[in-house]
Amino acid sequence: MTQLLSGQPLAAQMRRALLDDIAHWQALGHQPSVAAILVEGDAASACYARAKQRAAAKLGISFELVRLPADTSEQTLIRTIEDFNRDADVHAIMLELPLPGHMSTERVVESIAPEKDVDGLVAANRMANLTGARGLYPATPTACIRLVKHYGHTLSGKHAALIGFGKTVGMPLFHQLIRENATVTVCHAGTPDLRPHLAAADFAFVAVGKAGLITPDMVHPNLVIVDAGINETADHGVIGDVSPHVMGHVAALSPTPGGVGPVTTMQLFSNVMEAMNLQVNPSRAAQPVLTTVM
Repeated sequence: MTQLLSGQPLAAQMRRALLDDIAHWQALGHQPSVAAILVEGDAASACYARAKQRAAAKLGISFELVRLPADTSEQTLIRTIEDFNRDADVHAIMLELPLPGHMSTERVVESIAPEKDVDGLVAANRMANLTGARGLYPATPTACIRLVKHYGHTLSGKHAALIGFGKTVGMPLFHQLIRENATVTVCHAGTPDLRPHLAAADFAFVAVGKAGLITPDMVHPNLVIVDAGINETADHGVIGDVSPHVMGHVAALSPTPGGVGPVTTMQLFSNVMEAMNLQVNPSRAAQPVLTTVM
């Protein structure tokens, strides 16, 4: 029988810890506050921004959603970010991606103050994720690691196949897996056949964005799969990269929706708490989350 790696129990646990942290900061006179910036034009980004806004409201975190027209200049967007960088009452900046084609994503992202970059996008935080130094790590890769640990799986000494090497999930997840002492095989667009790599793996982390990529004939009964892929269906639902027919053919599988996603949301707001540690009271800063979560 396949173990279902539901993210809901872990997300609920993280939510309780977040509520305690938020109450602590509020008792000290600090209201946790997020500024999210959306350059209009991408429907999915607008949907994600609204979902974050709803989650923040439930947690008691202030959330300002700034909407800018699609034809906003890069300079105007950067000035907006710099205003939030200087605002001591704003503890986190979330920039919705992708940006319009007339903007340089790299230049805009690097204008975010590293201590407010809760998505872990800027170079300083990418380097922290690589080395394990103090910083803000990207939420989805961190959620993947937290999810397998929550269900008692150990990565150290195991073989992990990483399917997908994108900048936002696969690449930072690679470095986190290495720091967990896993042996990692990276599969990407140039990999001709995933089957031999999955056959040799204890774990598979999949983040490609291609529905049905992993099928029952590619897996084995001892494999643990974490599906971080997101694909929109014709009826505006969401499915992962792993075929639902894989259930019953592997040791464990995270569902989509309901697997990595809920944990990612709570991790993002856990990053807001760490951002506050970095800005308001550095002596309270937590150690990198991967060293503390089981």
